[in-house]
Amino acid sequence: MLPGSIQISGETLSGAEIRDICESLRENSVRLLSLRGCQLSERDFGHVCRGVAESRSLAQLNLNLGIVSNINRVKQLAEALKTNRSVQSLFLHGSPLTDAGLALLNPALSIHPSLVALDLGDCMLGDEGINLICGLLPPDGAKSGLKELTLSANPGITSKGWGRLAIAVAHSSQLRVLNLDYNPLGKLGAG
Repeated sequence: MLPGSIQISGETLSGAEIRDICESLRENSVRLLSLRGCQLSERDFGHVCRGVAESRSLAQLNLNLGIVSNINRVKQLAEALKTNRSVQSLFLHGSPLTDAGLALLNPALSIHPSLVALDLGDCMLGDEGINLICGLLPPDGAKSGLKELTLSANPGITSKGWGRLAIAVAHSSQLRVLNLDYNPLGKLGAG
């Protein structure tokens, strides 16, 4: 069976639906999992994370719009990504990660062998978060890094943080797409 996709938006997911999703992940029959804006219990989120950890086919994981809504969920997702080797694109847009949440997630992101696209737009990040993200943009000749990065709508990042990112991007030969819309970059940041 060729891997397919599971795309659900804005629904409250039942235990039976979560069991079906997890079974599909374990059977490696899912290439794209999108639970954008869905409601699921803490226990069910843990089940999904264990399914992600076991999956060898999952290439794109979309948990946009508040799915990763607290520190416990960040920790569970980080554990799943430490084991998973197939995810290439991770979308967490609109999740209240903050710098503290990104600090918990960063070790898993930095060692993930396949991750090339990361969306951290509207995740309430600041300058500490930018410093962590810069570590995901290795300089020329280093290990493979991100090719696509979205940091839209993170107004807590200062011109100092944007300057740090600019230096990291200038030294990264891998990054091809950088989205910074809805940020108050100002003249200094834009320069």
